[in-house]
This record gives sequence, structure tokens and C-alpha cells, in this order.
Amino acid sequence: MRDPRLQKLAANLAGYSVNVQPGDNVLIEMIGSERELLKALIEEVAKRGGNPFVEIEDKSVTRTLLMNATEDQMKTWAEYDLNRMQRMQGYIGIRAGGNVNDLGDVPSEKIKLYESIHRHPVHMEQRVKRTKWVVLRYPNDSMAQLAGMSTEAFEDFYFDVCNLDYGKMDKAMDPLQDLMKRTDKVRIVAPGTDLTFSIKGIGAKKCSGERNIPDGEVYSCPIRDSVNGTISYNTPSIYNGFTFENIKFRFENGKIVEATANDTERLNAVLDSDEGARYIGEFSLGFNPYILHPMKDILFDEKIAGSLHFTPGQAYEDCDNGNRSSVHWDLVLIQRPDYGGGEIYFDDVLIRKDGLFVIPELKGLNPDALK
Repeated sequence: MRDPRLQKLAANLAGYSVNVQPGDNVLIEMIGSERELLKALIEEVAKRGGNPFVEIEDKSVTRTLLMNATEDQMKTWAEYDLNRMQRMQGYIGIRAGGNVNDLGDVPSEKIKLYESIHRHPVHMEQRVKRTKWVVLRYPNDSMAQLAGMSTEAFEDFYFDVCNLDYGKMDKAMDPLQDLMKRTDKVRIVAPGTDLTFSIKGIGAKKCSGERNIPDGEVYSCPIRDSVNGTISYNTPSIYNGFTFENIKFRFENGKIVEATANDTERLNAVLDSDEGARYIGEFSLGFNPYILHPMKDILFDEKIAGSLHFTPGQAYEDCDNGNRSSVHWDLVLIQRPDYGGGEIYFDDVLIRKDGLFVIPELKGLNPDALK
């Protein structure tokens, strides 16, 4: 018998997140071995009159492919996947792989080639911009281990997070979205962080379960050359199979001019992928009330209550500063007291302190109001 929480998740993904309509082609892409959610999604898409298509990927196999792939092969691979994506109206991506470090020893030049030839045109340009899409993780032993929890406890946590009332959260986001649209100057202060930039005229976008599950953020983007100061991120981040820690950036007129981490050379290699990788493509505030601590999974970590992320690389077209890059790397700073605290100011007005919104119109996004 299927877990009813899983069935509810599948129904929400097909109905709310992707809003499957009769005749929609929907690609369901599964990384890992989870099958019950996959089957439930096929049924839910078909129930709504859509046409489900399935792709199953194993990261260890992808590693072997990348280790041996030529540039010409990658181009053919990208053409194949792009042609398929162009025929889809919807996309549901499920990530349930076992080893988060499966790609950790793939040479950086191969990763860079894959990012520019395959991932950028297929996903950033076609899937993100031209389909109704949602991506999510699915609980397994590996994720539970990263979260420091038993598998059973992690499953309970997962369904609390993913089956949250996103409709209620969506309404509570409106005042923050409106405020960000009216804001010019932003200042972020935290241990090792004093950063200023402008988001004037860029706009803002709320994320309430239609693109990511779990969800819970409102994002904008700095004017490209407006960022000055320093930021010290206090969560680890896995990028192409390597875990980066203690990342710190110094900005001058929008550009990252100094970058350090536990592997400074590797960090700068990512930032040197292209010109846009040293500029910021997203600024976002996270507030999912059930996600409190990092677990090296960005779909969860970027939604941590009392967090923000400040993202080197590609900007989204709906909050666009013109920055273009094969990189889009969400890096997270948590500002709750247990992580050192911090403040966020919009046009010199304190709007969030130590992870809690302090102005009346935004208090609906604090944890007690969203649970």
C-alpha cells in the first residue's frame, strides 16, 4: 500500500506545481532508484489528461559517461536532450541519488564543457524558460545521513516540509514581494559580512511550490555593478561533487575580486568559468519554517528559515540584471542567532533581524505564522 503522504505529494506536483492540462507532454526525470513516486506521478499526469514521459538516470553512470565523453559526443547528447525538451510542456525532476559526491572526481574541464554544452541550453534556456517545471529531492538513506537524522525521522521531516500549505504561504509572500519591488538599496550585515547593493527596478518573484519542492523564498537580483563589500557564507555547498566550506567573497562594483574557501583554487576555477560567474544573478530571502539546518542539498538549504542566498552567475529572466553565465550557484547565509545572527535593511529600514521579520506586514512569514 502506498504511503498516503506520497500520493498527496504526487497530486500536488502534477496539479498545483506543474498544473498539467489535457494534452500536455510532461517529462518526469528520475535520478536514483525511487519507483513509487515515479509511478504515482505517471498516474497523476495521466489522470489530468497529460502524456507522461520518463527518463531514469544513475549518477554513477553519468560519471562514467563524462569521464569518457568527447566534445562532439556532448554536442550530440545535448541536441538529443534539447529536442526532447522542446516537445515538453511540463517537467518534473526527482533527485533521489545515493552518493552526492559521484561527480567529485570528474576533471573540472569536463564538467565545465558539460555545463556549457549541455546543461545551459537544455535546462537553463529551454526547460527553465519555456516549460512548466518543478524539481524536488526524495528522501533516502543518503539524504538522512547528510541531515544527521535517522531515515524514518527524515521521512517525517521531508513530508512536513514538502506537503506544507503552499497556498497559505503564497498569500503571506505578497507584502514581501511588493516591498522588494519598491526597494532601491539593500544592506546585509552578519559576522564577516557587510554588503550593499541596489535592486531598484529589477522586480521580485515569490516561490511557493510551483518550481521547487520544498519551497519558501522571494527573490530579486542586484543591479549588476552595484554590489560592494564582503559576504561570508556559513553553510557548506556541494558543487560538482565537491563540498565547499567557509566561502567568502569581496566585491568591487559588482564583481567578485577576491574569493576564498577551504579550496580557494577550486573555488576560483568555478568563478572563472566565464565572465558572468564573478557577478551576482540572484538575491533571495528564505523562510520555510520546517527547514532549520543545512544538509548539503541546495533545494532544502536555500529555503532555510532566517536565511538568504546570494548567487554568483546566471540571472533569471523574470528578475533580470542582464548577467549571463553557465554557472548559477546558490550560496546560503543563515542569520538566526544560532548561526551568528544578522540584519537586513531595505532603504535603511531594518526589515529582518536574527532571521525574523520585524516590520508588521512581513511577520506573516515568520515560522509561527506559517506552520
